[in-house]
Amino acid sequence: MPYVPVPLEETLSIPSLVTIHYYEYGSNFHFPGETHDFWEFLCVDKGEVEIFAGERLHTLFRGDIIFHKPNEFHGLSANHRIAPNLVVAAFCCDSPAMDFFRERILVIDDYERELLARMISEARHSFMDPLDDPYLTRMRLRPDAPAGCLQIIQSHLCLLLLSLLRRYQRETEVRKEKDTVRRKKDDEAYHRIISCMSQHLHEHISLSQLSKETLMGRSKLQQLIKKRHDCGVIDLFLQQKTDAAREMIRENRMNFTEISQALGYSSIHYFSRQFKKITGMTPSEYSSSIKGLTEEDSSSIKGLAEEDSSDFP
Repeated sequence: MPYVPVPLEETLSIPSLVTIHYYEYGSNFHFPGETHDFWEFLCVDKGEVEIFAGERLHTLFRGDIIFHKPNEFHGLSANHRIAPNLVVAAFCCDSPAMDFFRERILVIDDYERELLARMISEARHSFMDPLDDPYLTRMRLRPDAPAGCLQIIQSHLCLLLLSLLRRYQRETEVRKEKDTVRRKKDDEAYHRIISCMSQHLHEHISLSQLSKETLMGRSKLQQLIKKRHDCGVIDLFLQQKTDAAREMIRENRMNFTEISQALGYSSIHYFSRQFKKITGMTPSEYSSSIKGLTEEDSSSIKGLAEEDSSDFP
């Protein structure tokens, strides 16, 4: 069987490097800003720095790395307290995968920090120009530059970008999986709470009792109800009791005293106060409104029937 070569596709292709720098700025350094048609990233090696990108302002700390997309106006300032050390690299790349880095601030890990260190070391041995000139626009290769130095810089740069891309995509997937599991658990817990409340509509129930019967901490229980109903746990329980009372009134099988007793109220007066507090009406007013609607509907139906019958001789 003949061997079949595997085409080596490139997720990221970096055809050219524009500049690469390692700066040791003073605590009062300020760069007013610039814009250009290629990518640039800035990584804080030590200290902290203020960065503006477009209309956004950020404070970056050690290990933070920000990406400036092509034609994005950007600049920086030291904070007059801490002198920052920064790695800055500008390069050309048209690969679609670079969309991931648009307007992104990420944090490098130890492996990515080592890649940056190797890039800087290789650049120092490869270029004639100092790496700390912020106004450098052209980097000249040394006549005695090591063999393959530009390819090594390119490779380290690609590895850095790919490592960030894969790590953050993987972390995003893990976070989504955790969020899905958390939402499922929260849904199950919420339904336990509602079920427990429904089983105790005929009596009083406390937050401690709900917590015990649903096997949930009080703070978690309160958090779930607040998130879904924007009210307290006991407030929701009283709302459920009131909903049950309204249903009983509409069914018209029990008087108000029987309804208040069936729902565990200590007296009909307390039941009436709670009902009005939630609905804005007393039980009597609610009952009258239901009867009024029923009579109105009956009159409308009767009127329609008379109109229909008038069409016949």
